[in-house]
Amino acid sequence: MKRRTAKKSGDLWIFLIGLFKLFKGLTLLIAGFGLLRLLHKDVAEVANHWIAVLRVDPDNRFIHGALLKIFNVTPKQLKELSIGTFVYAVIFLTEATGLLTRKHWAEYMTLISTALFIPLELWEIYRHFTLLKLAVTAVNLGIVWYLAARLKRKG
Repeated sequence: MKRRTAKKSGDLWIFLIGLFKLFKGLTLLIAGFGLLRLLHKDVAEVANHWIAVLRVDPDNRFIHGALLKIFNVTPKQLKELSIGTFVYAVIFLTEATGLLTRKHWAEYMTLISTALFIPLELWEIYRHFTLLKLAVTAVNLGIVWYLAARLKRKG
């Protein structure tokens, strides 16, 4: 009976990791389509529209800094960013699908791809610290630790 409870608990964690990867994949998919919609538009005009709609203070130092970056984005950069976003979305959605359908290969794929991104995430935290980056990195470290321990146990 104890073995069955442990198995169900492990399945719950795999299911939750799958949901997390699904959320990240869908978020990136939406972002990728959003970037594509900006390709043939005046990015500055779109940004100013959303600042007005959301009633954000454009003189806020964070908003002002973001606007400076947005206004300097070229169509080539938008295209490259959207392609990169779609590539990441496909990776996350593949992991999510495999984990949610209990495929053993998905555990390996998730472990490897998540572990590969951790140095980049740590570099980003070092460059510009935010609590969100720290939280996502902590979750990803937890995923790597859990999957490595689970796969080691399985042999």
